[in-house]
Amino acid sequence: MIEQPTRPEYQLPPEQQAIRDKCFHPSGRFVEFLKEDVDQSIPERFAMIVRKYSDRLAVKATNTTLTYEQLDDQANRIAHSILDAVGEGNQPVAILMKHGASIIAAILGALKAGKIYVPLDPSYPIERLRYILRDAQPEMILTQPETSALAGLISGGKLPAIDVEEVSVRVVHADVRVTVPPEAYACILYTSGSTGLPKGVVDSHRTVLHGTLRITNPQHICAEDRLSLTHSCSTSGSLRRIFPALLNGAALFPLDVTQDGLQRLAQLLNEESITIFGSARIRDVLRTIDRSQLFPSLRLVSCGGEVIHRRDVGLFRQIFGPHCVLQILMSSTEAGNITQFFIDNETEFAGDIIPAGYPAEDIEVIVLDETGQKVGKGEIGELTVRSRYLSCGYWLRSELTDKKFRSDSDDVDVQIYRTGDVGRLALDGCVFHLGRRDDQVKVRGYRVEMAEIEAALLNLGAFSKVFVTSRDRQSDDNALVGYLVPESWPAPTMSALRKALASALPGHMIPSVFVMLKALPLTLTGKVDRSALPAPGNDRPELDTDFVPPRSPVEVELARIWREVLSLDQVGTRDNFFDLGGHSLTATQIISRVTQTFGAELPVKVLFDYPTVAEMAVIIEQGQGRRAATEQMECIVAGLEAISEDEAERRLGGSGTR
Repeated sequence: MIEQPTRPEYQLPPEQQAIRDKCFHPSGRFVEFLKEDVDQSIPERFAMIVRKYSDRLAVKATNTTLTYEQLDDQANRIAHSILDAVGEGNQPVAILMKHGASIIAAILGALKAGKIYVPLDPSYPIERLRYILRDAQPEMILTQPETSALAGLISGGKLPAIDVEEVSVRVVHADVRVTVPPEAYACILYTSGSTGLPKGVVDSHRTVLHGTLRITNPQHICAEDRLSLTHSCSTSGSLRRIFPALLNGAALFPLDVTQDGLQRLAQLLNEESITIFGSARIRDVLRTIDRSQLFPSLRLVSCGGEVIHRRDVGLFRQIFGPHCVLQILMSSTEAGNITQFFIDNETEFAGDIIPAGYPAEDIEVIVLDETGQKVGKGEIGELTVRSRYLSCGYWLRSELTDKKFRSDSDDVDVQIYRTGDVGRLALDGCVFHLGRRDDQVKVRGYRVEMAEIEAALLNLGAFSKVFVTSRDRQSDDNALVGYLVPESWPAPTMSALRKALASALPGHMIPSVFVMLKALPLTLTGKVDRSALPAPGNDRPELDTDFVPPRSPVEVELARIWREVLSLDQVGTRDNFFDLGGHSLTATQIISRVTQTFGAELPVKVLFDYPTVAEMAVIIEQGQGRRAATEQMECIVAGLEAISEDEAERRLGGSGTR
């Protein structure tokens, strides 16, 4: 019998509640994470779990298996070592360790000592690690044998370091008696900054615990569950795995997919009977996992960090089957889990973009326009979060904190955070995430959402990954550029792409340029690295037509005009203007140049009716011929006016009669 919550949960629509309730663990031992459990420290909650589940499996990684009692023992030893080295106080402690069981013990040890843990991923570039150390100003650094040399390198040997694997066998393991209030800082997680430098986002014990509540209750996490941990411990995604597992008595299975690969992930899901799996890069997972494999224990897959499309849901259903529920999360480092949406085999969608879902407990989502005013349902704007459980702001960056966060005018304990994400609210309050604010551009007077274009490209079935952005080009202030990773080579031609997209998108939403890549460049956190995307070249794109060079003087001049306007090195006489990336604005520029060069008064419509150099050359040559004939006749008439009437008739071949 499933133990039902003692208070009403956040009200999802009935159909969403029904899907969510399909993913209770078969044991029926779910116990709700109560609101009063939020107002304590993480070590207090963990101590309660250790007392209750001391002999149960807590963490299992390569060559390491720890029960809750053993994990608590290691964390206590680490906490004592920290206190012996730097004393008490809520100051930062850096953790530079590989993904695995030891870093989990180190995180708990730092928290038990009342410190703020600052996780550093050893795979990050050295300069990034050095910057974070300078910015966070930690008192010390926790390491292990594999990372001790790197710790000395990035700190210049100026920070005291503790090898956690050494202290776990030589330091007393008695409980640590440090009082930590709920509002004390718990961690600083560094995320990419708009200036190009990482910024540290601070969470308190209270905000981490409330984030745990927002994951525990919708996912019905219980002590019988087994959760994978593929997120780096330096990212906010790790908070939504480590603490929901360890503060509910569940088992945690760290796996470094960057080292072990996604194929090892599939083995882990089966061999360890994982019940809940989460990933910020679900599309990669879905494309890599062998569809012949079965995952009978997996009851829920959660994903966030990227806009989910109908095609992704189709792959999920093929791979994980009808017994597994997909949960879509919209989250940010500053706000934690914001929305949730549940999908099963029967869920239907009105469009290609899947909703981000309904606000999580104690979270309100509002949409603001460019002036900061609230917009109505269905209108697009910046997604803004209102809650008393947001992060504490940015470490040592009060100006940035004041810019992104502000207190609610009606309640000083409630914060309002502007996410920088663009979206809209449906009439029932469902949130649709449409990308980043800097992804929303105006193209030829139209507001364009990149997510809709990306969905249309993925629906073609020819690309494994797509990313659409805008770039300034010589002839186009805001040209859309599509970066595509083809399923196979050769990739579809520009002609085929434009023809296929024309049935799904208006002309202003079809990218002017497509760049084919073997892989999209990614940042260290798995997002598309915009700075590493190659600039569109000036090469003639791959078309359905062969290149035919210009021959006549008119064709040569027209090809020159097209090359300059379209920023291309080469244009063939049979190349379609629109397949080359042309549109209504550049068509106007072409016609203007043609008028100046040839003196031909042509309407823009001509280019739409005759969209090749060869066809337009014929129009111009015919016009020149007619003009020449007209000028010749005018000369003849002028000459005739100067002679006698009889002579004129004779020259015109008349009979001489009137």
